[in-house]
Amino acid sequence: MAELHDLTALEQGDLVRRREVAPAELTEHYLERAHRIDSGPETVGAFVTLTPELALDRARALVPGDGDGPLFGVPTAIKDLNLTAGVPTRFGSPAFADFVPDVSDAVTLALEAAGMVSLGKTSTPEFGSPCYTEPEGYPPAVTPWDRTRMAGGSSGGAAAAVAAGLVPVAQGSDGGGSIRIPASCCGLFGLKPTRGRISGYPMYGDPVGLATAGPISRTVRDAAAMLDVLAGRRAGDPAWAPPPSGTFLDACDRQPGTLRIAAFSEPVIADVAVDSACLAAFVDARRLLEDLGHQVVDVPVPLPSDAVPVFETCWAVLTALSVVPPDREHLLRPLTRWLTERGRAVSGPDFGLALGAMRRFAAGALEALAPYDAVLTPTLAAPPLPVGALRDDTDPAADFEAQKAFTPWTSAWNVTGMPAASLPLHWTESADGTLLPVGVMLAARPAEEELLLSLCAQVEEAAPWIDRRPPGW
Repeated sequence: MAELHDLTALEQGDLVRRREVAPAELTEHYLERAHRIDSGPETVGAFVTLTPELALDRARALVPGDGDGPLFGVPTAIKDLNLTAGVPTRFGSPAFADFVPDVSDAVTLALEAAGMVSLGKTSTPEFGSPCYTEPEGYPPAVTPWDRTRMAGGSSGGAAAAVAAGLVPVAQGSDGGGSIRIPASCCGLFGLKPTRGRISGYPMYGDPVGLATAGPISRTVRDAAAMLDVLAGRRAGDPAWAPPPSGTFLDACDRQPGTLRIAAFSEPVIADVAVDSACLAAFVDARRLLEDLGHQVVDVPVPLPSDAVPVFETCWAVLTALSVVPPDREHLLRPLTRWLTERGRAVSGPDFGLALGAMRRFAAGALEALAPYDAVLTPTLAAPPLPVGALRDDTDPAADFEAQKAFTPWTSAWNVTGMPAASLPLHWTESADGTLLPVGVMLAARPAEEELLLSLCAQVEEAAPWIDRRPPGW
């Protein structure tokens, strides 16, 4: 007989609606797993804060009824970058070790309004900047497939939680790949939605428009259901995506038709050798798409190398915008201080010029890719690396370059604002015989998440991955 955590989030929600399982029973099941698996020397580093009392009180107060959404009563978790009223929200930094917000952001409010139950806050690196999750004072987030290797970042805690079966679906955020990177490292499906699809209320802390929240899950349909929960604009939003024609979940049940798909495997932001497993994943995915009847066309890299320093300027300014009390800046890790110094050195006019240049680069890429319904690339340049392989506190510049080499494709779709997803289609064997997940990435035109989800669901049906479970599941 299947355990509760063997079921998808949608299957669990269906049990709640049919009153075969109570929300409190689901919550107790996952809290027990979180306490048992995410502690001690074998921890996956998923949570930085568990809130069992709050979770159980909320779960016990939920009463299923007509009109409930498909994820009503289903446990989840909230990234430590997202404001959650009354719950410590540390942004992955010792500088905010004692910060407890008195308001919740749009992501937290949407999850609560949908009747989902948060078990606590998932781990993230300082301010969500690095592509690995090794926060000060907490265990690193690791992939459950090999707990000596990174879960990726910056939504590493969320991905580790889902991959280890501590929650069925979780929210992440993505400013340069921070949903898709950990999805690839942990063998999950991760979706970065279109710019403006999900509100940044109330902080609106990203004037560049690189970052957005999004779902991390074991299946495409679970991610689509969570996107239905998170999506929507608020009156004060500076930009928003046009509403979908229906639900994103319904889009998964529609055939995408015969698509024209662009493909390239040449790295975008770094001149780096790509691991053979990542190239094999790309080739296999291309063959699968062609077998499904789609036309896959080789295209040149749509963003020029000149875009890289422009992106770096904007990234550094975003880091510098973190409001850290002056008397706590010494608590920041070397990479954050280095990026902050770079950002503060950029003048207002130079930042404005960088924004304009990045939007022109984005426009050029969007125009080049407009004839195609989707774009296929690898997700990462290597399978999940050992913990600490990228981090270099003695040389933050080298740390930053190593991150670029590991993630040479993901940030391109943050620049363009296109929706993009990492799919766990490939697996490789490490030197010691451990199986490691390797993702591939599909992107679509802006605001076309419905088509992207339809395509991803078709791919998942043709090459299902749900039965692949890590050790200790």
